[in-house]
Formats: sequence, structure tokens, C-alpha cells
Amino acid sequence: MTALQAVALYAAINLLLLALLSVPVGLNRNKKKISLGDGNDIEMTALIRGHGNAAEWIPGALVGLFLLASLGYGTLVIHVIGLAFTLGRGAHAYAFISRQTTGPGRLFGAALTLLVYFAIAALLLWRALT
Repeated sequence: MTALQAVALYAAINLLLLALLSVPVGLNRNKKKISLGDGNDIEMTALIRGHGNAAEWIPGALVGLFLLASLGYGTLVIHVIGLAFTLGRGAHAYAFISRQTTGPGRLFGAALTLLVYFAIAALLLWRALT
């Protein structure tokens, strides 16, 4: 597997996760007859934010992974970073889907996501400046 194929793997997994997070939002909208917004429904707010949070963080990491692969970082680096990011996003998504938005899953997922962003930024800066 090349570094670019590894990026494709993590892109596919995270895009599927993003799509899957939209399902409970749609089902809940239909069930509660909420067309726009959250209808002042706490459950709906949590589901929308779970999906929105993924939509906010996934694209940047995927762009970063692509740039790392394009700049010559190897498959192992892409796998380590891609797997850490995917685990973080998965834990975060699970916290929202299971309605445990204040539990350890959300904290772990958010912390791992942020750590991955810092790692990607550091590696990109290193390659850009050396």
C-alpha cells in the first residue's frame, strides 16, 4: 500500500463515518417533525452537533494527510496519524450517537483529534521549512 492509498483508506472510512452520523439526524427530524434547526429539542441538538463537529474536523485532517503523502511522508506515518484520527473521530461520534455527550468518549475523541491536528501541522511545517 502506498502512502496515497493509505490516505484514500482513511478518507473513505471518515467519509462513511460522516455519512452515518447524518442518519440519526434525519431519522430524528422525521420522527419529531423538525424540518429546520433543532426545534428546541436537546436530543436533536446533540445529534446535529455530533454530525456538525465531524463535518468541521474531518476535511482538514484529510487535506493534511493528503499533503503529508504528497510531500513524501511514508505509509507508516500516514497509517499512524490516520488511525489515531479515525479512532478519535469514532470515539467522539459514539459519544454523540449514544447520547453520552459528557462522557470520556467525547473527551478522548476531542483530545485525540486535536493531537492529530498538531502532529499534522508540525510535520507540514517541518517539511515546508527544511
